[in-house]
Amino acid sequence: MSTALYLAHLNPVTNAHIEIIKELQMKADTVKIMPVVFKAKDREINSKSFPFSFEIRKKMLESVFADAITITDDYAFFAPFKKYFPPLLSPKSWELRKQVLRGVNDEFFSYTGDKAEGIMLKIYRLKPKIGKRKAISAASVKEKMYDAALGNNTDWKSDVPESISKIIEEEWEIVKKFAKSEDMTTRVAGMKFPKEGWSSK
Repeated sequence: MSTALYLAHLNPVTNAHIEIIKELQMKADTVKIMPVVFKAKDREINSKSFPFSFEIRKKMLESVFADAITITDDYAFFAPFKKYFPPLLSPKSWELRKQVLRGVNDEFFSYTGDKAEGIMLKIYRLKPKIGKRKAISAASVKEKMYDAALGNNTDWKSDVPESISKIIEEEWEIVKKFAKSEDMTTRVAGMKFPKEGWSSK
């Protein structure tokens, strides 16, 4: 038995993500998808970069794959996020590795389309396989959604499966809310974190 680990933002889930997951299904017996989650105690922190909650992203994935994949919130950072740095030296960063591997008992590998992320996954002994970065990025889809929420015509629906576009439309108030807001995120070691929770619990 082999398990493919896919750690990603998935905010929102795009056609590119679906393509990657289908490729992983052909290479492993089990595919474990972990949308990144940022938490302050029991509350999830969302922002313009991370608008949709874990539960909404899980619903997006299930609308395409049903129960053919495993979806968990094991890729979760708990405030204060600065405790995960510096990587390797921080005990918190190794706790995160244990979370990611929860329930994985046999052979496994992780997937990334980013070479820098691949180096980090290798350092943490998560056996990365680096794929080609897909043309569609979640960031570009988000920008199109925000433009649409501000009254412009965009083709964001062409970048996501129809079942997911329906879920996004159901949650359109979230898109409208963040379209008008400042992006309260910070980038550390190539990764984005919400500013809220960086140094406070």
